[in-house]
Amino acid sequence: MSTEIYYFSGTGNSLHVAKELQKRIPETNLIPIVRLLNKDATKTNAEIVGFVFPIYYVSIPLPVKEFIKKLNLKSTKYIFAIATRMGTPHSAFTDIENILKKKGKSFDSHFTLNMASNDPKYDYKVPPTKKEIATLESVVYNRLDSIQKIILNKEKNREKDTSITDPVPSLLVKLIPLINIFVRPFAEFIGFKSHYYADSNCIGCGTCEKVCLSKKIKMINKKPVWQKKVKCFYCYACINYCPKESVQIKSWTEKNGRYPHPYATANDIAGQK
Repeated sequence: MSTEIYYFSGTGNSLHVAKELQKRIPETNLIPIVRLLNKDATKTNAEIVGFVFPIYYVSIPLPVKEFIKKLNLKSTKYIFAIATRMGTPHSAFTDIENILKKKGKSFDSHFTLNMASNDPKYDYKVPPTKKEIATLESVVYNRLDSIQKIILNKEKNREKDTSITDPVPSLLVKLIPLINIFVRPFAEFIGFKSHYYADSNCIGCGTCEKVCLSKKIKMINKKPVWQKKVKCFYCYACINYCPKESVQIKSWTEKNGRYPHPYATANDIAGQK
């Protein structure tokens, strides 16, 4: 029984989940979505196919959406997804289900895992202690043990989202479908426009270029340049892996810390390309 897990990860949360799930399910291949984006189509012969990704703009990241549209799932018997997030509601599974329906497929199971936030904007606070991170990880490991059994037994499990931790007005939750119709396309369009820059702490090490999954960043004269003609994936790898915390978004991140997953290195993220 072959299994393929397609993953997308900017700062390591989803990569860590994908690797942990691979340990639990025999004959599982991990496949980075970024590496397949330039292909016109991808066909899988795996019996079980899973997607692991973070939540962006209350839904799926643009590269994940583009990839699933081009993925041939004709031979697949069981489809699942795992979304990682900091605790806000999302419509990712509904959005993917709409894509799958056009292929004559549907979800068999999907799950949402809460993990430490890696979005450094506004009033962001880095998880203060290793103990807090360990507590989150412990919950994730326990959930993955349960998820493993569901997948191996090919059970139907479209769980309801009962682990929302961020207080979100009920009106905003109701507006998610409208956000996906109007806000997401705008956000995807302005992906060509960059609000990123490197401050005076930049040492020209090139880590940001190395981990940039969309290849938007190019080092010129030992300084990162966000190329205008290349779309940004908003993965925040450049921000969270900069060793000097030099990469900023407007004035939104200057006083905030950073969080890459402790078990995901810059080489791990760059390896997706």
